[in-house]
Amino acid sequence: MLSVLADDQQRESGVGRPGGARRRATIHDVAKLAGVSRQTVSRAVNDKGEIDPGTKERVLEAARLLDYRPSRFARGLVRKGTVTAGLVIPDLMNPFFPEVAAGVLEAAELRGWQVVVWDSRTDEAREREALDVLSHQADAVVGYFRSPDDELARHLGGVPLVLLERGPQHTRFAAVGIDAAAGVEQGMAHLVRAGHRRIGMLDGVHGPAPRRRAFLAETRRHGLSVDDGWIAMCPEHSVAGGEEGMARLLDARPELTAVFGFNDLIAVGAMREARRRGRRVPDELAVLGFDGLSLGELVDPGLTTLHIDKRRLGRLAVEQVARLRAGEEPMNGTDAWVVPELVVRASA
Repeated sequence: MLSVLADDQQRESGVGRPGGARRRATIHDVAKLAGVSRQTVSRAVNDKGEIDPGTKERVLEAARLLDYRPSRFARGLVRKGTVTAGLVIPDLMNPFFPEVAAGVLEAAELRGWQVVVWDSRTDEAREREALDVLSHQADAVVGYFRSPDDELARHLGGVPLVLLERGPQHTRFAAVGIDAAAGVEQGMAHLVRAGHRRIGMLDGVHGPAPRRRAFLAETRRHGLSVDDGWIAMCPEHSVAGGEEGMARLLDARPELTAVFGFNDLIAVGAMREARRRGRRVPDELAVLGFDGLSLGELVDPGLTTLHIDKRRLGRLAVEQVARLRAGEEPMNGTDAWVVPELVVRASA
């Protein structure tokens, strides 16, 4: 079962925070105050199952003191005994993320779980809001979060969390990562074998993120005279963003003969801008993408890319949730990584 949370379901009750801020009281808050389990709170406030009258009265009093009310989601959508996983996606308009979501949904369905999807719109405030809501509506949360671990923990309420595209060694939470270094190594070796020495990058993330670090490491390994000056930032992860970034890069480095795009959408934008300037792809400019979207097969010329098995990424995240719920250690070695594979088409 798939549910999507609407904005009007997001604020129902609150408890105090230092400095006068408010946050929603969770079932964990009520359980702690009443000295009972979360399941007991659920039975008491929903008037279901056998429960000692004195315990029920204590739970209801704790709920009243904390101004706790079960969400409409919890009252109406959750089937009894069903595990619910929250999935936080940064941009449902980007075709990469629905494929990851499909992997989560498929794996969850096989286990009889249901999934609630939240689009954070690449907004850290909405990410934190997602955790505030899902911490008392879901049994675990899977998703993309840019906030540091300590900030996530403050909003999590003790619910198991699995981070997507965060290397397991880079977080205290369970995670599933993409081995950007292994992928970029393949792609750069392919470009160098084709004779390219002046290779630029269109980045989509400010700072030393994994794909940029891998790109610069590979330029050093191949002895290329390339540095940060050969990297242009794209204003967004889109075709239009790729066009704008490519315009900047060609203005700064007109001599470049190949470009590596942070993702496939940016790479397609790079091809469009190159053609607009009369640069033939791949004869005068090779273009390499990263993600492996089906879009790459449809454009002309076809996009050479580093393909990520996005559904496997989602399936591994569900496996991490299952391990946490069983009290087992999460995967943290090579099993928790997805390695991109080079797919060669006409663009490079």
